[in-house]
Amino acid sequence: MSAPMQEVVEHLVAGIVDNPDEVTVRAKQTRRGELFEVRVNPSDLGKVIGRQGRTATAIRTVASAIAGADGARIDFVDVDRRR
Repeated sequence: MSAPMQEVVEHLVAGIVDNPDEVTVRAKQTRRGELFEVRVNPSDLGKVIGRQGRTATAIRTVASAIAGADGARIDFVDVDRRR
């Protein structure tokens, strides 16, 4: 299921940002299920999150509806953060 969901999330986010070529979505398996890490250009992070997190919540809602019973967790990653 991760490949189609990755494409859906990437398409949703790319439609919002100014730099759609820099959007990457990576699927990870965690104890709590599948997690999609979304990375965008640092200047686009505010657009993806939205005012009071409304845009991020809307993206998560659409992705969860598409995923169905399995659900989908989405994390918007700050690319400036060092690991």
